[in-house]
Amino acid sequence: MTAGSRGDVDPFVALARRAQSAGHEVRIAVTREFVGRAEAAGLDVTGLDGDYSALVAGQGVSAWAALRSFRTVVRPMMAAILHSAATAALDYRPDVLVHHPKVLSAPIAAARLGVPHALVEIVPTITPTREFPAAGVTAHDLGRLNPLTYRLAAGAAGMFAGVLREIRTGLGLPARGEVPGPVLSLVPVSPTLLARPADWPGSTHITGAWHEPPAGAGAVPDAELEAFLGSGDVVYAGFGSMALGDAAARGAAVTTAVRASGRRLLATTGWGGLQVPPDLMGADVLVREAVPHTEVLARCAAAVHHGGAGTAHAAVRAGVVSVCVPFLADQPFWGALLHRRGFGAVPVPARRLTAARLGAALGALPDPAAVRTAARAMAAEDGCGNALAILEQLPAAGSPRAVGPRAPDPDSSR
Repeated sequence: MTAGSRGDVDPFVALARRAQSAGHEVRIAVTREFVGRAEAAGLDVTGLDGDYSALVAGQGVSAWAALRSFRTVVRPMMAAILHSAATAALDYRPDVLVHHPKVLSAPIAAARLGVPHALVEIVPTITPTREFPAAGVTAHDLGRLNPLTYRLAAGAAGMFAGVLREIRTGLGLPARGEVPGPVLSLVPVSPTLLARPADWPGSTHITGAWHEPPAGAGAVPDAELEAFLGSGDVVYAGFGSMALGDAAARGAAVTTAVRASGRRLLATTGWGGLQVPPDLMGADVLVREAVPHTEVLARCAAAVHHGGAGTAHAAVRAGVVSVCVPFLADQPFWGALLHRRGFGAVPVPARRLTAARLGAALGALPDPAAVRTAARAMAAEDGCGNALAILEQLPAAGSPRAVGPRAPDPDSSR
């Protein structure tokens, strides 16, 4: 079960496909805009009652906009997602629930079913450590105060306490009190990029990133894109779901900076965070809504991106140096990490993005030797395989459900 942007969904799709190929019965629950994507991956899918892409299209990704519309837009959508997630779990009766932190009702459904649940920290925000602050709170090391930042991240659940009480009582559980916590936490982050903290408990596992393997030669079906990449010296630019501020001004800054560097620009519009003005189009610019990172980034000279966890991993895995343009949440964390490891230039915050600043960053990119070495190490990782091996150790998870113990019928007490 997952909810959010593509960076929150693609890792779950990759894990679900891997589990399915290993012979497990798998159902994935995603919000409406990703149902088709999961179905195209050959998965059994159930849709959750929400649409993050529509939310972003309506108000962007501004935290202030989210606060202003919390009661009228955000809370109702989250309530629908949480209610539908609990219903989806009870309908399927799985042996184990694997869920994103946003799916706050998953522990309640697991308690009602009497099955274990595993929490997926897409980014390290749940398990405290002294080694770094919770991603999304600050990108600055606070030393011995780092563990306190994880309390701030955990406090977000309180915003939906009333919804969760409704779900609990609707399922016949006490409205208040503890429900069993996750039996384990899976962190789909590459240890090549972020080493496992020494003070994490044994129940928290850093598995390596969850992603689909490369499709191989001829995987870029767009002939125009293939020809553009074949011309060489291409800079990829894309900001994923970050629809915020003036996308055309941002596109003008990116186009001007890349053109001034003597390179060609592959711009992806994503959910609306980047637009190339028509008067700046030319033979050295190609615009697409999205491109497959696995097949495309390795053929680029550099990547300009928002620093989301998935894109940061994809850039390192491709052996390409980055300029991160962080907007919010965990993006400053990954941008600072890439720079610190020698995999990218000093980040340029989105609110300060200009052609001059981006041009300076493109001119100060680190030598790609370090990121190429990291890419070779990442190639040996099997994040989905590691996660699946851990999940298979849970009760009833090691064999097909048809021949293993079944979860108790939620209606058996009636």
